[in-house]
Amino acid sequence: MQLEQRLRAARAKKDILLMTHLVLGYPSLEVNREVIRQMVSEGVDVIELQIPFSEPMADGPVILKANQDAIAGGIRVADCFAFAAEMAATHDIPFLFMTYYNILFKYGEEAFFRKAKEIGIQGLIVPDLPPEEGERYLALAREYELAPIQIFAPTSTDQRMRFLADHGAGFIYCVARKGVTGKKSTFDEEFATYLARCRAATDLPLAVGFGIASREDVATLTGKADIAVIGTATIRLVEAEGPTAVGPFIASLR
Repeated sequence: MQLEQRLRAARAKKDILLMTHLVLGYPSLEVNREVIRQMVSEGVDVIELQIPFSEPMADGPVILKANQDAIAGGIRVADCFAFAAEMAATHDIPFLFMTYYNILFKYGEEAFFRKAKEIGIQGLIVPDLPPEEGERYLALAREYELAPIQIFAPTSTDQRMRFLADHGAGFIYCVARKGVTGKKSTFDEEFATYLARCRAATDLPLAVGFGIASREDVATLTGKADIAVIGTATIRLVEAEGPTAVGPFIASLR
């Protein structure tokens, strides 16, 4: 079952889905493994696995540091593939890769897609690759049936949103505010107008991320979006309290 179908099937049973994010190798693959176990056991519906990159331009200081520490700790793309294969075989939810285009370019685009498909990855988020520069990427996504997830931002025009949606699959990642990950987002009238524009531009499920950190945030998105994305909040929690704190936190969100 392809990503969009799986998400729609899950969405039919829940008011809103949860998607979480973690940086592979930070603080270690062992901790990643335990965090994912707890996330899945508490009902997370889809998980975004970030392959570390030295210049993660969409990420704020917390995830930037996690990327740098993971690289300094010796994580390699091959390690990320092996770990993702283990997770996809262990847990019956969709797993995605999030990374930056240089990783795919250096690995070899087709080799990357072939390997990702082989191990059970269902979609890719590559924030620094617009469709205009990703013709080969999009063709490979179709060939290997991996969803090339596109990103809407508050600065996107209605025309740009429709263009991105035409080149996307799986779902649309709606950035909740301008800037990078990690800062608190404000769900005001301006945000509601933006989300309505997102909804008008596509029939794909909508995921909202950047600054989602509490039950109140998730409740605000319920009925307006299909997926709430939690990233930096979980990384901060692991840093402060350890991986065992993740399960209760996820359970508290819905």
